[in-house]
Amino acid sequence: MPLKLPVKKVMRKKVVTAKTDESAMHVAIKMAEKRVGSVIIEENGNPVGIITERDLTKKIVASGKNPKEIKAKEIMSSPLVFVAPNDDSSIAVEKMKKHKIKRLPVIENGKVVGIVTTTDLAITIPEYVEILKERMAMKASKPLIQNAITSGICEVCGNYSDSLMFEDDQWMCEDCREE
Repeated sequence: MPLKLPVKKVMRKKVVTAKTDESAMHVAIKMAEKRVGSVIIEENGNPVGIITERDLTKKIVASGKNPKEIKAKEIMSSPLVFVAPNDDSSIAVEKMKKHKIKRLPVIENGKVVGIVTTTDLAITIPEYVEILKERMAMKASKPLIQNAITSGICEVCGNYSDSLMFEDDQWMCEDCREE
């Protein structure tokens, strides 16, 4: 079973939002105060776009426009490209590559529940690669101690467990052993 890394394990849950009728200046102030690189733009509580630092630079500063007069809806990137919390992070990576973006809102039931960035993925994925290497080494040979309980990744469900046992030629957590 391949090792899965759902977006919800990588995403940041605190997301800064603004309304479509807020000024670009207000959006920029929010970004600075919250120390974030993007703001999700909502209309009637639903996500409809995103404004990034790059949007502010290209669409306001470089164009010589007054950020107090420009509304968020005028400079937001839309339609919104997003992922779901249970999507595998590889889907997030593919969408980022395809659309040449660095941030993806995580949306569930029409509401923003998080955001995942290239930085979040770059930090987390190497840890999972190490776990995958350990898992492959475990599979390479039968364990010397097969009756002991140990910690690691269950080969049935892919979850980490402190109660793995070697059963039916695979490492299984307590829940999978009971099934």
